[in-house]
Amino acid sequence: MKKRIAIFASGSGSNAQKIMEHFKRNPEAEVVLILTNNPQAYVLQRADNFEIPSHIFTRHEFYETDDVIRLLKNLQVDLIVLAGFLWLVPESLLKAFPNKIINLHPALLPKFGGKGMYGDHVHQAVLDAKEEESGITIHFAGEQFDEGEIIHQSRFKIELDDNLEIIKFKGQQLEHHHFPRVIESLLKKMKS
Repeated sequence: MKKRIAIFASGSGSNAQKIMEHFKRNPEAEVVLILTNNPQAYVLQRADNFEIPSHIFTRHEFYETDDVIRLLKNLQVDLIVLAGFLWLVPESLLKAFPNKIINLHPALLPKFGGKGMYGDHVHQAVLDAKEEESGITIHFAGEQFDEGEIIHQSRFKIELDDNLEIIKFKGQQLEHHHFPRVIESLLKKMKS
């Protein structure tokens, strides 16, 4: 039986798209649902393009009810992927899917993590700190932002004349290359 992936995203969903592309014809795993807290998120269009169902939820539904957990359980989801999802995962969801929720962070944790550290905020902080390198971190989700066990890190060098857009581009290249492959290797390690 194919492993089943659900992806949470809050915005454009470029990583969600790379994951959907990667698993489109995969005999061992498939993306079965895209979830978002943002009714205007472009990731909904991307899901539609791949004919993958999507679910929009409210803050109340996510934090005060078990609706999202029930939906994921009914779909027999094996792995939850946070791909640009900006809300903290509630404890109830972490308990329902222990060590089955992973997140991508656009920097080398433990540096530049925590509340408010996402997207351009992270890249700007890296630039402001005059770091010589940055990269991506894929980690298990925990009760705090960006604090779960690290699964994978990849790095790139920051050149003297790199600006925000170049750093963002270099990071996205790593994200799009590594995230689907790390997901695939994690799924292979999971017991059926």
